[in-house]
Formats: sequence, C-alpha cells, structure tokens
Amino acid sequence: MHWIYLITAIIMEVAGTTSMKLSDGFSKPLPSLSIFIFYGLSLAFLTLALKSLPVGMTYAIWAAVGTALITLVGVLCFGESMNLLKIISLLLIIIGVAGLHASRESML
Repeated sequence: MHWIYLITAIIMEVAGTTSMKLSDGFSKPLPSLSIFIFYGLSLAFLTLALKSLPVGMTYAIWAAVGTALITLVGVLCFGESMNLLKIISLLLIIIGVAGLHASRESML
C-alpha cells in the first residue's frame, strides 16, 4: 500500500505544479486554489508512504519522478523545449535514485 501512496503523492505533486503554471501568477482563481489542494494531498500521501518506506529513498523518488513527469508536461502541454542536456540531466536524476535504492537493498 505504501507504494500506492507514493505514486499518488507524485501524481498530486505534478498536478500541483501544473496548477502553478495554469494559475498565471495567482491571477486565475481555480488553478490557484488547485495548487494548495494538490500539494496538500501530495504531502498527505507522502506522509502515509513514509510510515513504511525510508525517508531518503522515498523523498528522492518523489522528487525525481515528479521532476521527470513535470518536464514531460512542460514539453507536451506548454511547448517547452527538450534537448540533449535535459535528457541527460533527467537520466542522471534517475541513476541517482536507483543508486539510493540499490544502496538500501545492499545494506539488508
């Protein structure tokens, strides 16, 4: 169940960040309100995930997957550019999270 909480936390975080973009600097009421709702839900689900998962690895996954997904949202929905440096940077983030997870597994 803790992995479902973490996945839900990531989705809510991406929705909150997307709402930030859509709020146009808090000038649009519904996306502005959505920021707080989605981030509140994200942190609530992250807290539930942390009941069973180690904090360092969990936060790294939450941040890294959220970063990768919001980058894709930016490219696909907002016309932001994708280049080789962005791709390499995202891969390095993923490698870092995998390394944290692997180091946890090797300690057992």
